[in-house]
Amino acid sequence: MKLKILVLLTVFLFSAFSISAQSIDTSKAPTIQVIGTAEIQIVPDTVTLSFTISKKNKSVAAAKKENDDTIDKVTSLAKRFGIAATDVKTDYIQIKEATKRVKIEGSDNDYEEISDGYLVNRNLVIKLREISKFETFLTSLLDAGVDDVDSVVFTSSELRKYKDQARAQAVRAAREKADAIAKEIGQSIGKAVSIEEKDIDGYRSPYANISSNSFAIDGNEVVENEAVGTISVKAQVEVRFLLN
Repeated sequence: MKLKILVLLTVFLFSAFSISAQSIDTSKAPTIQVIGTAEIQIVPDTVTLSFTISKKNKSVAAAKKENDDTIDKVTSLAKRFGIAATDVKTDYIQIKEATKRVKIEGSDNDYEEISDGYLVNRNLVIKLREISKFETFLTSLLDAGVDDVDSVVFTSSELRKYKDQARAQAVRAAREKADAIAKEIGQSIGKAVSIEEKDIDGYRSPYANISSNSFAIDGNEVVENEAVGTISVKAQVEVRFLLN
C-alpha cells in the first residue's frame, strides 16, 4: 500500500513539474497593453551654471589678458560664495580670428569679410550647492563681466530616490488603467508579460542622469524663467498584461 502511494506521489510531482516548466505562449493569448505615466514636482538643491568668457581685441595678447582677468574675477567670486574648487571646471582657451562683414567700396550690394581682431574664449562650469545663493551669485557673475551664460540647470542630489518613486507610481498607474479597461469589457487582467520603461525626460544634459528645468542667457535674452521653483521628475512605463 505504501509503495502504491509513493508511486502515485512521484507521478503527480513529475506532472506538476512538467506543467510549470512549460513557458507561457503569449503570442496567441489575449492581452492588454497600456502606458502608465507619473510626474513628481520637487524642490532643487543644486544648480549648475555653464557659461563662456569671450573677449575680443586687435591683439591676441590683449584679448587673452582681458579673458584671464575675467576668469580671475569669477574664480575669486566662487571662493567668496564658498564654492569648492572641485565644483569649478575651466576649459581650454580657444583663440580664433574675428571678422566682420563690410560693404565693398564703390559697389551697391556687394560685401566682404575682413579681419576684426581676435577672439579669446574659455568655457566654465560652476556647481552651486547652496540654492539660496543662486540669484545673488548670478547677478555677481554678470557684474564680473560674464555676458554669455549658456545654461543654468537646477537639479536634486536625491534624484535617484525621486526617480524610483515616480517609476513605482507609473507602474501602479499602468496596472490601474489596465484593470479599469478590462472591467469595462467584463474581464480582468492577469500577470504582466512584458514591461518597458520609456525615456520621456526630453531634456538631455551633459551631466548624466539629471532631470531639470533650465534656461540660458545670451546677452540680454532670457529663455524660460530663471526663478528657483520646482523641477519635474517623470517616469513612463509600457506594460502588457494577460487578459482573463
